Amino acid sequence: MTMSTRDEQMKAFGKLLDIMDELREKCPWDRKQTNESLRSNTIEETYELCDALIRDNNDDIKKELGDLLLHIVFYAKIGEEKGVFDMKSVCDALCKKLIYRHPHVFGDSLADTSAKVEQSWEQLKLKEKGGNKTVLEGVPAALPSVVKAHRIQDKARNVGFDWEKRDQVWDKVLEEFNELKAEIDHMDTDRMENEFGDLFFSLINAARLYKINPDNALERTNQKFIRRFNYLEDHTIKEGRSLKDMSLEEMDKIWDEAKALGL
Repeated sequence: MTMSTRDEQMKAFGKLLDIMDELREKCPWDRKQTNESLRSNTIEETYELCDALIRDNNDDIKKELGDLLLHIVFYAKIGEEKGVFDMKSVCDALCKKLIYRHPHVFGDSLADTSAKVEQSWEQLKLKEKGGNKTVLEGVPAALPSVVKAHRIQDKARNVGFDWEKRDQVWDKVLEEFNELKAEIDHMDTDRMENEFGDLFFSLINAARLYKINPDNALERTNQKFIRRFNYLEDHTIKEGRSLKDMSLEEMDKIWDEAKALGL
């Protein structure tokens, strides 16, 4: 595919804004939408983009980016109608923030590694007028738990709260695992759940230290399990059998076939 010029990209974006103007004026459905009515759809579109990204499907990534961009343009249009902001002010604010938070690019500061850039980013956020007052304030409360844990740990790292050596984290993982086992022996549900959370948190910390995205890793395993279980189920259907009537040993044999096929 031949990449377009900047002028062509700007023209395409302008066309999108024109289409949104017309939709808000002439389409009954688009005209009645509000921030509140769009919110749940925006969340859905974000997850669909994430799914396309993890599958590395370029056609779907392009499609889902377009769907998400539609929502961004929609919210900007609603802001314009309310007289509180428009697409230009959204872009202006973003440009201003990016320039401010990249003094090593647009100023005289030095940051020659990704880690230094991230540390500078967090420090600048704390200094911004109306910005975060504490290190963890910028972690959205509504984030999914795995993503939130990773983000919390990342922010703490940026101000120096981290292991001196990454392999030290495995002692913490083992400690949390043993604490969980001890609570399982007592069968105290509340304490078991608490220790499970601590174990998850320490494993996510290990993933971060070893440059593994825990949410991506878990989703890859989810998809792998789905493929193998579907293979198992399809196999039994073709034989006219039910999974409920099969022994675990029989199911494991078919499961291993799926693994051997690379599913």
